[in-house]
Amino acid sequence: MGAEEDVAMDDKAKRMRDLLSSFYSPDPNSTSSTPPLNAVSRFATLDTINTTAFDPDQYMNLLVQKSNLEGLLHRHVEMAAEIKNLDTDLQMLVYENYNKFVSATDTIKRMKNNIVGMETNMEQLLEKIMSVQSKSDGVNTSLFEKREHIEKLHRTRNLLRKVQFIYDLPARLAKCIKSEAYADAVKYYTGAMPIFKAYGNSSFQDCKRASEEAIAVITKNLQGKVFSDSDSIQARAEAVMLLKQLNFPVDNLKVQLFEKLEQFLVDLHLESKEIPHASADQGSLPESATSAAHEASIREFAEAVRAYRAIFHDSEQQLSRLAQNLPKMHFEAAQQHIKKRLASSNLVAMLRIIWTDVLLMDEVLPEAGLRDFTMEAAHVAVKQYVSSRFSHLLLDISGAVVKVGNQMEGTEEEYSLEATLEASKKALVHGSMDVLLDFRQLLDENLELLSKLRDLIVDWVQEGFQDFFRKLNDHFHLLSGKKYSASQDLSFRERIQGDKILPGLVLLLAQLSVFVEQNAIPRLTEEIASSFSGGRSRGYENGPAFIPAEICRTFRAAGEKFLQHYINMRTQKISVVLNKRFTTPNWVKHKEPREVHMFVDLLLQELDSIVNEVKSLLPEGLNRKHRRTDSNGSTTSSRSNPLRDDRMVRSNTQKARSQLLESHLAKLFKQKMEIFTKVEHTQESVITTIIKLCLKSLQEFVRLQTFNRSGFQQIQLDIHFLKTTLKDAADDEAAVDFLLDEVIVASAERCLDPIPLEPPILDRLTQAKLAKTSEQGNTS
Repeated sequence: MGAEEDVAMDDKAKRMRDLLSSFYSPDPNSTSSTPPLNAVSRFATLDTINTTAFDPDQYMNLLVQKSNLEGLLHRHVEMAAEIKNLDTDLQMLVYENYNKFVSATDTIKRMKNNIVGMETNMEQLLEKIMSVQSKSDGVNTSLFEKREHIEKLHRTRNLLRKVQFIYDLPARLAKCIKSEAYADAVKYYTGAMPIFKAYGNSSFQDCKRASEEAIAVITKNLQGKVFSDSDSIQARAEAVMLLKQLNFPVDNLKVQLFEKLEQFLVDLHLESKEIPHASADQGSLPESATSAAHEASIREFAEAVRAYRAIFHDSEQQLSRLAQNLPKMHFEAAQQHIKKRLASSNLVAMLRIIWTDVLLMDEVLPEAGLRDFTMEAAHVAVKQYVSSRFSHLLLDISGAVVKVGNQMEGTEEEYSLEATLEASKKALVHGSMDVLLDFRQLLDENLELLSKLRDLIVDWVQEGFQDFFRKLNDHFHLLSGKKYSASQDLSFRERIQGDKILPGLVLLLAQLSVFVEQNAIPRLTEEIASSFSGGRSRGYENGPAFIPAEICRTFRAAGEKFLQHYINMRTQKISVVLNKRFTTPNWVKHKEPREVHMFVDLLLQELDSIVNEVKSLLPEGLNRKHRRTDSNGSTTSSRSNPLRDDRMVRSNTQKARSQLLESHLAKLFKQKMEIFTKVEHTQESVITTIIKLCLKSLQEFVRLQTFNRSGFQQIQLDIHFLKTTLKDAADDEAAVDFLLDEVIVASAERCLDPIPLEPPILDRLTQAKLAKTSEQGNTS
């Protein structure tokens, strides 16, 4: 019995589980897709307890195989808890369903009680409706004849009114013509048109003919109003609308009216071109009055465009093109002013006027896209303005430097290199500061058009300065004759080509390059960092637009190049004098020297002009003079020593030459002197370098000639005089003495009979020359 009861309980639980599963299953067809038993047994896992194909025996066998005793006990506790929870959930579901069944039963009972008396009420309502309908039919039957008579009289009265209106129409039209109430006349005539079409050839023939004559007059007057300049654009547009209502062909009128709009736009453009001049002219009308007049004109134009669009609905594209011409012509005028020297305040005033006009027109014609169009045009105009300001700054600086060259070429006009250098520095610094101030005003203006371009303006300013200094460097090279640019103006190139490049100009360019590197760039860098930082339109991958270090390197190299070019130009000119001196006479037949040769005077004059030029532009050096006692090298020529000088006075020429050979051997053991060092931007360095190069050239010219005894003695006398006069001019006295001694040694090597003058004779001739020079200086 106990076994049978257990089987009955298992069947009951299984049936209850199936019922609950079928009721609450999310997929009703899930039971139909149960896998075969052999497949279940084959792939059975512990998770099959929640499926419909659950096999208890197989689950227990699998659980016993996979778990130990402790795991089985733990699983037992878990399953007992799950069974308890399921029983509780089942009980709650049963309670909830029972409550729902009870509530549904109560609702059905109430509905049954409410419907019991409804049928009787509906029958009573139907009886009342039928009674009202029978009485309404009786009233309609009794009043039918009177209603028909009243409606007939009303139709007759309306017809008489229409007939009376038709007969009175010619008089009405005449009154409208007299009072110029053309809108009322058109309204009356269009209202009578159906009657004229139906009865115009019979009963109302005279009225139709008189009305048409009046309408012809009205049409003519309306056409005259369209083409009248005294009437406003709005009045002419209204006239076109009335003609259109009269079925008049208005295509020609459309063309004519559009031409009027175009002419109005041209007049508006001419008026706006005078606004920048008015703002700059103190004697003109106040700026507020001028702006108010322009605003009134643009509003009138906007209303005309609005009326034209209302009349001709298919004219949006045509009006869009016309509206775009407004900012286009404004910007064309602005670009013409930008090519001149336009102040930033005037540019801002022009942009403000343009933006105001665009906002007014955009309200009337948003389809034209005037905002975007104006932004693109403003992008081009402001960029052109930035480029133009840098171009004018470049012309100012270049013009100041070129003016120096023109003054130096003239013989009558005096000039000052020092003053010109200061003027050029001032033009560079003050001009750059003025440019930054103008650009700063563009950024500070509270104008939407400029606010959207702020990052671009910052990048344009930085790129502009980078490009400006690059072009300035090219200009400097062009002015110095070191570089030719095909993009330069022809008249500008003609002023600086060929032998018109003057050394003083080249030295001035060298000093300007140093000023740009050491003063101008640091100051501009600070200003740009404080006021023009934050531009991001270039992108971080392209790097910064303004690179001060690169500009400094460029001008540092340019300054060194110009300085070296100046030295080369000066030494080349002196080399021409030396060449004439040594190639003209026949040195083999030279006469005995009587005095210092005149070429020495020419050489000293050239050196004096160089010294004056250099001292007017370059600063003094910090280093002290390099005297003979300061030199760490040889203080005498490697081929000139006291022993050799004593032997040179001997009459035996062969012994003198033998002594020269000995001096060559001794030279191998002498310490070398550093003659040519790096040139610095100081007075002493440049003057000393030029003197060294000139003396070196003198030595080379001597080596190319062959001298007799008199020629050698003339060279000795000239060099002795130069040694006396050049000792204060050069910074490195030891090197100058060394080179002068080298000239004497070279002339002795090239002499057929190298017997020098005695020192007393040299001193006497030198003092005579100094006295003569001093006397000429006092006389002049």
